[in-house]
Amino acid sequence: MKLLVISDIHGNEAVTGWANAAAEREGVDYVLALGDITDFGPNEVALRILGPIGRPVYAIPGNCDPLDLPAAISGVATDMHGKAAVLGGFHLAGLGGSNPTIFDTPFELGEDVIYDMLRPVSKEGMVLMVHAPPYGVNDRIPSGLSVGSTSVKRIVEEFRPVLVLSGHIHEDYGVRHIEGTTFVNPGPAKDGMYAVVEVDGGAVSARLLTAGP
Repeated sequence: MKLLVISDIHGNEAVTGWANAAAEREGVDYVLALGDITDFGPNEVALRILGPIGRPVYAIPGNCDPLDLPAAISGVATDMHGKAAVLGGFHLAGLGGSNPTIFDTPFELGEDVIYDMLRPVSKEGMVLMVHAPPYGVNDRIPSGLSVGSTSVKRIVEEFRPVLVLSGHIHEDYGVRHIEGTTFVNPGPAKDGMYAVVEVDGGAVSARLLTAGP
């Protein structure tokens, strides 16, 4: 299974063009969008961005998206907020929004809510797509402080996903392999950043790439 992973589009409609080009060039099977598709709305922007993508799209909202975005995008993408699906033979679980921030953004969830929504859709060895990273991995802001979700970390510890995809923290993009799990933050798509991830059985490989001018 080969994935094109994008996050933190923040309303940049140019993403659609280069994402389609990258998907074609790389021969990906699916496009996964990890939230902050809009920059505080409106939902029509998300439809314009995701609708023309030429691969099946699986998407979650970010903390800067409207609360009704999951329902709004369901006609152009598979909504994965608090849901599970089977993708290329793998169990895929998703949750959008973020743990509380200092910015009081629209789509923030308490840690108890995050855990209670994720646990029922999770499965051992899954692929996990979340907007907010697990605490301690790909979650450091420029000050060095970790601001990830303790509940996502708890889910990772309980279910040991083969792959965890997250965004939210623009600065802490990267690929990390920890205790059998690969963690990927593709970086902000608004700046042309994305990841191509291949999952073959228990083997995961990921490349961080940047769209050309």
